[in-house]
Amino acid sequence: MSAPKVKFNNGLEIPAIGLGTWQSKLGEVASAVEYAIKEAGYRHIDCAWVYGNEKEVGEGIRASGVPRSDIFITSKLWGTYHTRVEECLDETLANLGTDYLDLYLIHWPVPLNPKGNHAVFPTLPDEYTNRLITVPDGKRDVAREWDLKDTWKQMEAVLKKGKVKSIGVSNFSEVKLEEILPTAEIIPAVNQLELHVYNPQHKLISYLKSKGVIPQAYSPLGSTNSPLLTDETVVQVATRHALQPADILLGYLLAKGIVVLPKSVTPPRVASNYTGSIAALEKLDASDIKTLDGLAAGGKQKRFITPPWPVDLGFENWPKLP
Repeated sequence: MSAPKVKFNNGLEIPAIGLGTWQSKLGEVASAVEYAIKEAGYRHIDCAWVYGNEKEVGEGIRASGVPRSDIFITSKLWGTYHTRVEECLDETLANLGTDYLDLYLIHWPVPLNPKGNHAVFPTLPDEYTNRLITVPDGKRDVAREWDLKDTWKQMEAVLKKGKVKSIGVSNFSEVKLEEILPTAEIIPAVNQLELHVYNPQHKLISYLKSKGVIPQAYSPLGSTNSPLLTDETVVQVATRHALQPADILLGYLLAKGIVVLPKSVTPPRVASNYTGSIAALEKLDASDIKTLDGLAAGGKQKRFITPPWPVDLGFENWPKLP
């Protein structure tokens, strides 16, 4: 059973089901990636420099025995590298043990101070004690003078060098996309977002489609102990089609032309996310999609991923800044 593919605006294609690796622990992720590719049929692995597990992801890819050319690999540029795109990319390529990526994304539209007090999460001094805050949930040290369009120019440069085949963005609202599109030579291939039945972002998805940008869904099943899996409407649709709620949640997004990136390191779940989402895609009808489309507007709108960026990202339903 092969995953459907979605065509980019540059003519290249991406498998519509990928294995997410965010929060996949060291000591577990290599075997999960190997199993996903070798046994479950995945040909798309989603990574990021900031996840800290790319070396093991690379080990899992090689252990699968499947040729590199048959696997679609995505990774992401971290905030402290907005001024040094190629440097971050080279680190990722070395970690993964490959000489190119199929897709490279700007992880967040938030440039962070590259010379701050932390290589990953630089923070500002406490305004009351002037003591440096070094914990990850401190107020982030944003490089406010840096322009996103200059990050995008560097993304275009590594594409032209052949180090990546496609480039895109992640966590970009319409507002943030409009900061790079007027001067872009290359339109982003994708925008990776938190997308699920409780956070469908209908308006943004419509905008992306008008620009030829493919939406990708991270956290398509919600978070740990997600209420999505026990939602009464989702369960009813799943029961009607003799499927599991997770199948419906993934199939719903696939039916809307959205690439899904479910994350798991448990072999049975890795496999069922793949086969179940394809089965749901085949069974869901227009009435099901309309019903699921209305859950958020009916009072269930909820985001699960809201890092404390001290800037306005331009999203609807994002927590208000203090």
